[in-house]
Amino acid sequence: MHKFKIGIIKEGKVPVDKRVPLTPKKCVEALEKFKNMKLVVQPSKVRCYKDDEYRELGISLQEDLSDCDILMGVKEVPVEQLIPSKTYFFFSHTIKEQPHNAKLLRAVLDKKITLVDYETLTTRQGQRLVAFGRYAGIVGAYNGILAYGKKWGLFDLKPAYLCHDMDDMQEEYFKVKLPPIKIAVTGGGRVAGGAMEVLDKMGIRKVSVFDYLYKQFDEPVYAQLHSGDYNTRPDVEVWHAPDFYENPHLYKSTFRKFARVTDLLMACAYWNPRAPRLFSEEDIKLPDFKINTIADITCDVCGSIPTTKKSASIPDPTYDYNPETGELEPAYSQQSNITVMAVDNLPCELPRNASRDFGRQLIDVVLPHLFNGDAEGVLERGTIAKEGKLTERYAYLKNYAAVAR
Repeated sequence: MHKFKIGIIKEGKVPVDKRVPLTPKKCVEALEKFKNMKLVVQPSKVRCYKDDEYRELGISLQEDLSDCDILMGVKEVPVEQLIPSKTYFFFSHTIKEQPHNAKLLRAVLDKKITLVDYETLTTRQGQRLVAFGRYAGIVGAYNGILAYGKKWGLFDLKPAYLCHDMDDMQEEYFKVKLPPIKIAVTGGGRVAGGAMEVLDKMGIRKVSVFDYLYKQFDEPVYAQLHSGDYNTRPDVEVWHAPDFYENPHLYKSTFRKFARVTDLLMACAYWNPRAPRLFSEEDIKLPDFKINTIADITCDVCGSIPTTKKSASIPDPTYDYNPETGELEPAYSQQSNITVMAVDNLPCELPRNASRDFGRQLIDVVLPHLFNGDAEGVLERGTIAKEGKLTERYAYLKNYAAVAR
């Protein structure tokens, strides 16, 4: 059986990310479960779990990680901090050829690094194994409700990032008193699940898509919308999900029927750039377009939600979109504007909870493959580069990385 020394790196990306792949207690659990593993933690002044919390549980702290076999972080590692010839696990945000990370991938190749991206760790069927999606949904839905309450002067919630943890944030739920509005939640994955978790705990009732469209309520309600509810292929009568995911460019959006009755939109669905947008900027100008607040939890800039012109920051998560001019204005400038919440690192607002959840996933479904010879091919599928060379699955990134030379 292989023996590994794993180093938990301090996050170096700016803005600062306070999350960690393994919390102190999860480090202890991992060491007990995997006897052939050694583990050290690089000291950090910004991590949500303090250095002393690791020390108190007997976890070694070590500044120089050059003797580690595997280095694990959360966000992209700054190029100058990459140690040559090491194996790294982190979210690289390169598989969609994101322009801002081309230099990172180039450096990975030049430094003969093996890069395993959490986002690409999947089952044979393509289902992701680890993600922070649930907490993106939880924080995003909370921020959406906060924005709606603030826009209409209904209530004032403490921002999630100022809450100590989720228990503290949930105390704020009791302040939420909504009129009989309709809330649309798109998506069927972890993100949507997290968003609905918040709405359920706030006492907002879930209704069927049919009732959402055609009935009136004397209380706030929400509906979960799947791709088949707001997309159609003109030349095919029956919805077939596999065809939509394979040929999204052949589909047209039918979301307008929901835009007529929705007050608050929570966008949680993964969006393929070849798929239609939910609606257009021209649709927004129509007199029956009702949506006035959007929590774009996916935060795809210029993506499925055309009002998401930029990502905002955790301390200042919202801005207004003026339907008449198509321009952005300060948040809550005027009620006729659409208020948009768009933050691309929402789980950072509850870093302790999000880190605990992520560590659970790593121990259960990722770390075992380091010690069983990767019998199911999980690590192989998730490896973007091996010893400085792109793997066959990710060879399409060659030109992307070459541009950064």
